[in-house]
Amino acid sequence: MSAKSIFITGTDTGVGKTIASATIAMLLRRLGHSVGVMKPVTSGCIERDGKLISEDAELLCFGAGVPVTPDCTPYLLRAPLAPSVSASQDGVRINFQVIKEAYDRLAQKHEFVIVEGAGGLMVPLAGGLLVADLALHLGLPIAVVARPNLGTINHTLLTTFTARTMGLNVKGVIVNRYPDTPDQAESYAPHMIDSLSGSQLLGLFPDIQGADERETVTRVTDHLLQQPATGIMLREMFD
Repeated sequence: MSAKSIFITGTDTGVGKTIASATIAMLLRRLGHSVGVMKPVTSGCIERDGKLISEDAELLCFGAGVPVTPDCTPYLLRAPLAPSVSASQDGVRINFQVIKEAYDRLAQKHEFVIVEGAGGLMVPLAGGLLVADLALHLGLPIAVVARPNLGTINHTLLTTFTARTMGLNVKGVIVNRYPDTPDQAESYAPHMIDSLSGSQLLGLFPDIQGADERETVTRVTDHLLQQPATGIMLREMFD
């Protein structure tokens, strides 16, 4: 049986999408599930021992407790630019079918697969095709990661509206890095997103910092596992 899967996108770059994706993977793993992860396209890769490395994919695999394999990272690009531009500079053409075949192999091996997109839905990947088109090609529902502060309502509503317009199934929104003591804008943002976006609020991921990203993912996971609503969030995301 093929895996239950979700495509994680963000309202923008830098909203903590990888932290959130790795946390979801770790939550599922800690609950006893087999989890596959995938970062189909990574621009801005580092070079290590002569090979391009996706640090995002490494964090996802840490969360899932699996090794980084070629199926986790079909396209590794050097420049930290829009993937279509970075791929052009590297002489690479991103092929959605290559990504789909890698995804299918992961989906046959695991109960769950977390696929993390690049930036937001409108990020160009290849030949006029966008991240949203990739999610459609994979046939996956999406979850949107949003920031908590002023401006997030507009960005989140634009993302969920665009997603539905393009025919994507939006499972809901995760507000990431939500502070213990929110300011006025942060206090009302989750409710407004829940009521206006046409998509349910899946949950609030706390603003907990570790010494590095792996510790951050572990600490956020530890916190969420103590919250009764976390089980509901996972059911809503994957059912």
